[in-house]
Amino acid sequence: MRRLWIAFIIVMGASFLVLGWIGTRIYQEMPPIPAKVVSNDGKMLTDEGEILAGQNVWQSLGGMEVGSVWGHGSYVAPDWTADWLHREATFILDRWATDEFGAEYARLDEERQAQLQGRLAEVMRSNTFDPDSRTISLPSIRAEAFEANLEHYSDVFANGRAEYAIPKDTVTNADRMKTLSAFFFWTSWAASTNRPGSDVTYTQNWPYEPLVGNRATGETVVWTGVSIIMLLAGISAMVWWYAARKSENVSSSLPDSDPLGQWVATPSQRATIKYFWVVAALVLVQMLLGVVTAHYGVEGDGFYGIPLSKWLPYSVTRTWHVQTGLFWIATAWLAAGLFIGPLVSEHEPRGQRLGVDLLFLALLLVVGGSLTGQWLSVRNQLTDRTSFYFGHQGYEYVDLGRAWQIALFLGLLFWLILMVRALLPALRRGGEQKQLVTLLAVATAAIALFYGAGLTWGRHSHLSMVEYWRWWVVHLWVEGFFEVFATTVIAFFFMRLGLIRPGVAAAAALLSATIFLAGGIIGTCHHLYFSGTPTVALAWGSVFSALEVVPLALVGFDAMEDLRRSHLTPWVQRYKWPIYFFVAVAFWNMIGAGLFGFMINPPIALYYMQGLNTTPVHGHAALFGVYGMLGIGLMLVCLRALIPGREWKDGTLRFSFWAMNGGLMAMCVLSLLPVGLMQTWASVEHGYWYARSPEFMQTDLMQWLRWMRVPGDTLFFLGAVALVVFVAGLKTGHSFRKVETE
Repeated sequence: MRRLWIAFIIVMGASFLVLGWIGTRIYQEMPPIPAKVVSNDGKMLTDEGEILAGQNVWQSLGGMEVGSVWGHGSYVAPDWTADWLHREATFILDRWATDEFGAEYARLDEERQAQLQGRLAEVMRSNTFDPDSRTISLPSIRAEAFEANLEHYSDVFANGRAEYAIPKDTVTNADRMKTLSAFFFWTSWAASTNRPGSDVTYTQNWPYEPLVGNRATGETVVWTGVSIIMLLAGISAMVWWYAARKSENVSSSLPDSDPLGQWVATPSQRATIKYFWVVAALVLVQMLLGVVTAHYGVEGDGFYGIPLSKWLPYSVTRTWHVQTGLFWIATAWLAAGLFIGPLVSEHEPRGQRLGVDLLFLALLLVVGGSLTGQWLSVRNQLTDRTSFYFGHQGYEYVDLGRAWQIALFLGLLFWLILMVRALLPALRRGGEQKQLVTLLAVATAAIALFYGAGLTWGRHSHLSMVEYWRWWVVHLWVEGFFEVFATTVIAFFFMRLGLIRPGVAAAAALLSATIFLAGGIIGTCHHLYFSGTPTVALAWGSVFSALEVVPLALVGFDAMEDLRRSHLTPWVQRYKWPIYFFVAVAFWNMIGAGLFGFMINPPIALYYMQGLNTTPVHGHAALFGVYGMLGIGLMLVCLRALIPGREWKDGTLRFSFWAMNGGLMAMCVLSLLPVGLMQTWASVEHGYWYARSPEFMQTDLMQWLRWMRVPGDTLFFLGAVALVVFVAGLKTGHSFRKVETE
């Protein structure tokens, strides 16, 4: 164990040193934000502070929930970076073609088109930023293109666009619209302007736009090859290690009866049951919001003819869909931790139930307050400044206003205190399980503390740095330390049932955490390839994100071990469905996080796929398939131990399990994946802008593929309803088998 702890500490220390160093490079080399943008004839296009003010307008509207910027965000509206760039390029080409050849650009022969394209690339990619005056100077033709784009976007956000799921009167104030356009322009400028002394743009030539010479760089191709080699080498090493290790997971002496069969729930454990009621309710709400949000893709301003966007626009339903998902998953995990604490130490700290109740009230406040604030923000009921603190931050997965974010962080710290109080007696007592309890305490502390990374940016922070820190929350907090926590809790669960020896459980959990974090921490950078970051982010991120997939490729071994444990003794069948959900976690880890994740993670793949529907394939399969299924499994374990003396009716739970897993798979392979692959073809063939455009997305084939979500979504929703019915039945008694009397 000592060597495992040393390896764990070395991996953590070295990885965070590298990640921190990459962060400093991003800060030093991120695209400059000009004080002014002027034309060569002296016309002022943007003034001091307008670009950052436009970023705040964009945030208050829902930000990444209304289209995307630099490829990060939602999928119905365009990527504003690529859309602005293409509109500016075509405006200039058409003007030149008309003035010089008397016809639109598209009507010219290839030779003349190539001539104008070469001139356009030189104009667009030239870096005219003056660091002394912090001013960008543009040719007059680009100033005219700016005004044309401003007019177009003013129409879009004032009059609405059904194909973008943007309702009427989204932005009506001319000053706000001008600053919003200034922000869109800046993201496009960074994506098409070469870094000083380089022939590559600030965003590594993303998006693919052949009109301005934006094509995949040599580094993008080379580091893709290196990442694939690292993946194969890592999998080969893991296979050899698995083949060489001794199978010693099963305890030598199995209990004759359920060790938890006589457990009497403590007051704090009984207090956690209301958390699980909230989990069940939020699961149902999230599914309903998901149905509405998906439907907006085919009917952008309504729901089967009902003008729902008047009250719940797409940006609200998608925000709530994502946020309620995160809330119920996190609630299930936090409640599982509170429940398992007394099981670990066999001790109930004084006042623990009061603490559990207070934390529950705090969570309700954060959930209700943040969702309300987001609706008010998108509905233009808050100022841009107020929206940042109490409404919508605009950053996907971290949408809640800063005040609610701080409240959630304080709640997590309070949860940490409650967990430490419960675990402390077991740590002091020592014994065989001390190592496992120590790892559980470390994971608990990491969950509470690392959410604080989301507090590092402010209203006017540079987008590149916001993205760097945002992925600390989304990737490190959710995909990293929650994974360590879950691995430890599952190991403790099997150890507490007497199915695995404490030492083996601790070693397995610690080794799994070390292997996962070895790739996962630095692998955070695979989200940052094209976010105004230097090449070091692409190089390190591509290699280590490939290593993330290595342990996921072999999780089937652990899944089969879990299944074998479920058949060791007759009484283990009482935990059949929690174990099945744990097996589903392993399956979706391999498919959703591993296969679908690596499908988009290599630089050359992400160059064409970023922000297309290949991303929600990975997102749905990994977020719900892994963390959602795990949250449900942990909830069922706690509910099973809460009333150990009564047997469950498992018919409803059986249907729920297979319906949710089957529906999730159908949703991915019948709709999201085909749509994403068709978009990828469009991106490679015509340019990234086209893959996100209504001209492509509104074709009959693409609309039909979107409708193909209905079978999977329906089955998935029915499975969620069945789960809610089962949990409710534990309260009413309908989910228990009748006690036979003689």
